[in-house]
Amino acid sequence: MSFLQGLPIADLIAHYGYLAVFVVVALESAGVPMPGETILISSAVYAGSTGSLNVVLIVAAAAAAAILGDNVGYWVGRRWGMPLLLRYGHLIALDHGRLKLGQYLFREHGGKIVFFGRFTAMLRAYAAVLAGVNRLDARRFMLFNGLGGVAWAGIMGFGAYACGRSIEHIVGPVGLALLAFVVFGGLALWLFMKRHEERLLLKAEAAIPGPLTH
Repeated sequence: MSFLQGLPIADLIAHYGYLAVFVVVALESAGVPMPGETILISSAVYAGSTGSLNVVLIVAAAAAAAILGDNVGYWVGRRWGMPLLLRYGHLIALDHGRLKLGQYLFREHGGKIVFFGRFTAMLRAYAAVLAGVNRLDARRFMLFNGLGGVAWAGIMGFGAYACGRSIEHIVGPVGLALLAFVVFGGLALWLFMKRHEERLLLKAEAAIPGPLTH
């Protein structure tokens, strides 16, 4: 990916257009930290202000890349994720019980995690990998992954295009508001998990008895 090295987002869009959107979003969705949402929004604003790109093609490229990248991340996580976590998970506080709890939560709420994770910066790059690690049913994953990818690309792409140049004046406040929402939402989820972890661990053990396998 040498064409990504050393180029700011604006230059990527100007020089590579739809290809840049596709590659960056696909890499992020596969689990590589990349500015996928930033390049989608920026390219949509660029299309609105210059007319040199078609926003429909931008949204289509982002949706296709999100779906494809997530599928790669899912199958990588499904194939190699659990063996690595069973062996080394204790080093990052993921013991056998917590790994089983992860499987239980994905079994009960996996579709929601995959769909809404697409809209969350903390989960966008990792939700698909985690779904694979936790053995979310492949058909269920593909359904919610497809819906999430299309919804995310459409809402962000067409929304940014409609805002046009005014996005430059609102992205700061909106970004801060979204950051606060994600931080406080993550804190609330952590507090909930700490408060109910023992009960959830028992429910996970009852639902998935015995040792986890690769």
